[in-house]
Amino acid sequence: MTHARGERTALCDLLDRLGPDAPTLCAGWTTSDLVAHLVVRERRPDAMPGIALKPLAGYTASVQRRMKAGHPYPELVRLARRPGGVYGLLPALDEAVNTLELFVHHEDVRRAQPSWEPRQLPADLDLLIWKRVAAGARLMLRKAPVGVVLHRLGGGVTLGGPRGGARVEVTGRAGELLMFCFGRQSHARVDLTGDPGDIGRLREASLGV
Repeated sequence: MTHARGERTALCDLLDRLGPDAPTLCAGWTTSDLVAHLVVRERRPDAMPGIALKPLAGYTASVQRRMKAGHPYPELVRLARRPGGVYGLLPALDEAVNTLELFVHHEDVRRAQPSWEPRQLPADLDLLIWKRVAAGARLMLRKAPVGVVLHRLGGGVTLGGPRGGARVEVTGRAGELLMFCFGRQSHARVDLTGDPGDIGRLREASLGV
């Protein structure tokens, strides 16, 4: 089983257990909204551009609302369990594109519930996440108000944010650094060192892809 498939299965198992009205870390979304997003992302190519492009976001949101209203929650979870569209035909593409997306959304659901704790990730998944974080740090941290130095526990350093000037050091395991860089700063188990004002601004910044 690929890591993308493993995260997909674990996320959908959790969605089934929690039901449609549980909270998530995605602002304003319950579990039913999140699973509708997953289905739209993979099975409605006409609506996919609006996930990343603000001028098209209104159309994507309307498609997601109709998806949620038009399908019972268990059916949406069933659809999300299987890679849709081209991802269902090309497992390697599913692994390349969806591993981080599904990991983050799995954690969006896990970490919105009481008494969550970080998972101990397999070493190869931890390394894969770190490689993607290191490659994408400049993009994910492009809106950071200060320079950022990411330190992976287990080895690895990469930079993001503005070059020159003040920096904040962020230290944690690969999955925690990913959550931090994806805009889930308040739910990432990381250590931050630097000027307190810079740290505060970084914690409140809009990070992510």
